[in-house]
Amino acid sequence: MARARNHDRTNGDARDRDETGEELDGVEIAERPSGIRRLARVALGVALVGAGIGHLTFARRDFRAQVPRGVTEATGFSEDQVVLMSGIAEIGLGGALAVLGRGRRDRRRLGVVAALFFAAVFPGNVAQWVNRRDGFGLDTDDKRALRLLGQPLLIAWALWSTRR
Repeated sequence: MARARNHDRTNGDARDRDETGEELDGVEIAERPSGIRRLARVALGVALVGAGIGHLTFARRDFRAQVPRGVTEATGFSEDQVVLMSGIAEIGLGGALAVLGRGRRDRRRLGVVAALFFAAVFPGNVAQWVNRRDGFGLDTDDKRALRLLGQPLLIAWALWSTRR
C-alpha cells in the first residue's frame, strides 16, 4: 500500500494517508534521507565491515597496538580477545548501517550507536599515541596525533549520515 503525507485542507493538520485518502493513524511513514546521506551511511557501514574483518584477520596485530593496558587489566581479557570482540562489533554495526535503517528513528539510533562506538574506542587511539605504539603505519608521534583528529570526524560522519 502506498503511503503519503497529505495535507488536510479543512483544518490545516498534516495527516498520514494511504493512496485512497484514508488516514493511517499510528503508522510511521519511512522518511528517506538524501541520496548523499544514504551513500555516506552505506560507505561508513562498508568501511566498518572492512575494519572488522581486519580485526579478525590480516590487521589483528596492528589493532592490538591500540588496546589500552587499562582495558585488559579491568576486564581480564587479553589484547587479542579485545581486538576480536571489537572486530565482531564493527562487522555487526557496519552491516546494520549499510543495510538497515529504513525508518528515520532506526537510522538515528544506528547513528548514535555508531557515534558512541567511535567515542568508546577513542581511548585506544590515545593509548597508541601516549605509549608510542606503532601500528597501521603510525610510527611517529605526529602521525599518531594526527590520527586522533580522525575520531571526531568519524563521530560526525555517523551522526550526519543517519539524519533525515
